[in-house]
Amino acid sequence: MKLGANSVLYGAFDMETAFKYTAMAGYDGIELSAIEGMSEHLVLARWRELVPQVRRLSKEYGLELLAMEQPSRDPATMEAAFQAAVELGIPIINCGPGGKTDDEGAWPQAIDSLGSLAHMAERYGVNLCVKAHVGQSIYNTPTTLRAMREIASPAFGIDMDPSHIYRANENPVEAIAAVISRVKHVHIRDCKGRQQGPGSPADQANGRGDIDLVGYIRVLHEHGYAGPLDLEIIGTKAQGYSLEQCCVIAAESRGHMQACLQACGAR
Repeated sequence: MKLGANSVLYGAFDMETAFKYTAMAGYDGIELSAIEGMSEHLVLARWRELVPQVRRLSKEYGLELLAMEQPSRDPATMEAAFQAAVELGIPIINCGPGGKTDDEGAWPQAIDSLGSLAHMAERYGVNLCVKAHVGQSIYNTPTTLRAMREIASPAFGIDMDPSHIYRANENPVEAIAAVISRVKHVHIRDCKGRQQGPGSPADQANGRGDIDLVGYIRVLHEHGYAGPLDLEIIGTKAQGYSLEQCCVIAAESRGHMQACLQACGAR
């Protein structure tokens, strides 16, 4: 497994700051945030002019470009994301599923949209990954399995985030085992309680919440998962976190992830 961090953790700061301190915390790679409003990192409207900078930063700080997060399912936006990914050698683009929880009428549109985007990803030679998300059509293990059955494209994969599964009142350790056959990416963070939101950024740091992340990573290792394990902490920009606070979260979580890997014999 490759340990990475989503640059959205440093959403209030520029892209070089995100690379610099992600590398300083000891990560293997980085997931580029293309999340409008949460960061100004990989801005897709001008991705071509950003490519040389991203390449320089990746080389200078020794960080592999593990993935990109772009939540919109707008076809034009997603096509720009795929084009940027191809140019930069990014293999995975993560997005949310859309739709609404337990709204059967919204399900076909959500699946058709994701299926169409997966076929587009196939043409570009990249992978589209989707995670179960609180409040949306795919939100727990049964709906994830249903999506896996209905979207056959080999470019479609599951991005597993234990905090969303935990907030769907499930056990993430059991959930990851059920869907591991299609898991191509893992967003990881902790969570206190089963409320709708993930909590404050500090409480999302691995080891500060209620989730059995050791068991979660052990299941990944036992099933031979060798993809990215990307920390995703949201809310630091909106809540005015300082650079020091972001660095503490990155370093603390990286240490916890390393300990989990060592505990299950993966490192």
